[in-house]
Amino acid sequence: MTPRTDVDIRVINEDGLREWIRALQVGFLLAPHVSETELSARRDGFLPGRSLGAYDGERCVGTFRSFPQELSVGAGATVPADAISNVTVSPTHRRRGILTRMMAQDLTAAKERGDVVATLIAAEYPIYGRYGFGPATWTSNWTIDVPRTGLDPRWAGPADGGRIDFVDAEDVRKLGPELHERLMRRQPGAVNRDERWWQIDTGLVRFGDSWNEPFYAVHRSADGEVDGLVSYKADDKWEGKQPNDTVEVNWLIAATPAAERALWQYLCSVDWVTKVKTGWRAPDDLLPFFLPDPRAARLTTHADWLWVRLLDVVRALEARPYDPYDGKGEGGRGLVLEVVDEAGFAGGRYRLEVSAEGVGSCTAGVRDAAELTLDVRELAALWLGDESAVRLAALGRVREERTGAARSADALLRTSRRPWCPDIF
Repeated sequence: MTPRTDVDIRVINEDGLREWIRALQVGFLLAPHVSETELSARRDGFLPGRSLGAYDGERCVGTFRSFPQELSVGAGATVPADAISNVTVSPTHRRRGILTRMMAQDLTAAKERGDVVATLIAAEYPIYGRYGFGPATWTSNWTIDVPRTGLDPRWAGPADGGRIDFVDAEDVRKLGPELHERLMRRQPGAVNRDERWWQIDTGLVRFGDSWNEPFYAVHRSADGEVDGLVSYKADDKWEGKQPNDTVEVNWLIAATPAAERALWQYLCSVDWVTKVKTGWRAPDDLLPFFLPDPRAARLTTHADWLWVRLLDVVRALEARPYDPYDGKGEGGRGLVLEVVDEAGFAGGRYRLEVSAEGVGSCTAGVRDAAELTLDVRELAALWLGDESAVRLAALGRVREERTGAARSADALLRTSRRPWCPDIF
């Protein structure tokens, strides 16, 4: 990699947005034309100091944006995150250290702000590990063959007294935030959806000149409480005078398994629909087993999703919940970690101790002998409870300094349900 000393990294102001958006479009292989609609939408959401551009002369050849985010660690707890998006380098300027410089500038600012982690959704797997990010959640996508599900095609609604109704975009902006907050607080890996997110999702804020409004359906429990929402679109396809329509789910959120089950059954009961594409779901989603024949849900994608970069190991390990235990034996459970971080943000030796009540405490700079040595990116993959230290040890990506330390790490860190991030950003 040859550093480009003639390329400047600049903080973007509103006057530079059009050129920055053009470079963003080029980087994502989209038409470089910048519409007034998109320029207006970007300007309305502009956060001073949080967008970077790489400039060769006066031409923008790289883009980088971050924004504040809350990341759920489960049990109602969240940590402040530096959410990274819109990362591009123009094809003419790749492999010259431009992203490395923009990333270092942003992460340094995030550390100084007190963000516990940085987050992103990686377009390509190999890029972000070298900056200390690790895949902390995964996602799965199913296509449901409706006629094979075994569900009753005459289904007329939930049998438990609940009901499903259509709602419009204005209703979604009112009902969605509170429901999503309920889901987020209990779901490790979920991120907040602010008011602007709901405005964009429901077409109140638009980045293009066309808008195809989706269908919105709400599930209400028997006592009238809103506990599920789904956004979806459908095509109109007939073959030989027979309907063969496909529903594509944009998102589905539910506060209870009953609401989740009812919404999936509703989607599979819509007349003319023979396939339902689920959109991005948790890797251990209940969906296939809501169906009498789980094989009717064919797994079409399983991939890494939310990547995390730890900036403050102490706060990260103390924020998340741990399983309580019976308290037998002396003291609590503990593990000494040697964390390697070439960038210098989070390296060091840490002792994690977990009380019988499941409360973690972490101490930095300890002199105890390390039991497990790992790179900060591997700790990120373990942090929310999805990855196995035993598996990483088998792959040579963590090193046991004490026999059995990887198993001890799994006993402390792994969760009974896998973390999941429902959103892309």
